[in-house]
Amino acid sequence: MTLPVPHCTPELLRSHDFCARVTRRQARNFYYGLRLLPEPKRSAMFALYAWMRRADDLVDSSPTCSPEQRKKNLEQFRLLTHAHTRPGAPPVTSDGWAGWPAFAQCVAHFNVPLQLLDDMIDGQQRDLLSVQMNSFEDLQHYCYQVAGVVGVASIYIWGFSGESKAQAMAIDRGLAFQLTNILRDLYEDLKQKRMYLPQREFDYFHVRPADVLDRRRSTQFKDFILWQVQRADEYYRRSAGLDQLVSEDSRAALDAMTAIYQGILRKIERDPFRVLRGRVRLGALSKARIAWRALRRGRQPKAH
Repeated sequence: MTLPVPHCTPELLRSHDFCARVTRRQARNFYYGLRLLPEPKRSAMFALYAWMRRADDLVDSSPTCSPEQRKKNLEQFRLLTHAHTRPGAPPVTSDGWAGWPAFAQCVAHFNVPLQLLDDMIDGQQRDLLSVQMNSFEDLQHYCYQVAGVVGVASIYIWGFSGESKAQAMAIDRGLAFQLTNILRDLYEDLKQKRMYLPQREFDYFHVRPADVLDRRRSTQFKDFILWQVQRADEYYRRSAGLDQLVSEDSRAALDAMTAIYQGILRKIERDPFRVLRGRVRLGALSKARIAWRALRRGRQPKAH
């Protein structure tokens, strides 16, 4: 690993290596795009992902851990995040997580707004108990907290122009990814008593969450899923201009990640009942091909 950032101590290099391994192991969709970034952007995104993964793990820890204890763990994580990233903060006693040095450098080097980190943690708190969204407004706010702000944090690392326009599009792209995730994981989430799709929309299409758990196929369910696909597509369309607002050396990564998530959405569109069989995936070979095509497009000479 080569990080063209000054003062890379052995501890910092070990931390970056740890974050890279976490991302490679856990970010089965994002990793194929993130690896296309140049350094130090690539390692910074690995650090950001590893930090989010750590927060996820604190929420989804052992079933024997009570919601109250998980909430306490998450608040301690918030305090440690503030302590490691606050400008001029003195050294703190860590919880032993190896990613802190790399994450702190990521936030400082790319000036990632600390409010985004707080918003992400607030979103994680929504998952501490059983989740039930009543309206799309509820779902939209949740998606902003767990995905929209990730999109904004990412473009701070990638570099962008257009200021508020780019940030609004990054939020929409994050929502598009999260809506795709929710469809992809519909069955598994409901098994864990997490109902992210709004109750009002279940009611409108005369579909019950129990129908999903029973893997019940119906015309109403098919229409329900296809309507959700169309809404996710609308967020992809709304954020289409983002690709030209991020720095040129980061576009291949965004292109690849978007193509992978849209590929999942297209699989669901072709067979809406697929979500009843468990998580919808693209194979590793398909994702590698998408990344390769994105890299080739990024290297094509620009027309004059």
